Amino acid sequence: MQKTAVVAVEISRKHPKYLKYYKVTSRLKAHNEGNQYHTGDIVTILETRPLSKEKRWTITGKMVANPSTSSGQASRLSDSSLGKEDNKANT
Repeated sequence: MQKTAVVAVEISRKHPKYLKYYKVTSRLKAHNEGNQYHTGDIVTILETRPLSKEKRWTITGKMVANPSTSSGQASRLSDSSLGKEDNKANT
């Protein structure tokens, strides 16, 4: 998918019976002109006219760049897996 980015939007909702908050994630396809935004970037999006079958959003800017790597998910996964290995080594 050239010029397209999949953006995850997380919303906290309150359960009507148990009154506990839970997260709901929506995955939206957004127009990424010039492929300037990468995995792990926190971006702002704006609703626009339909650009394709599923693309209804445009990325307007970057809020915070991930300073460690360009792929934020990969760094989070590696951090969590290191913690599990350390726990196994201690037991």
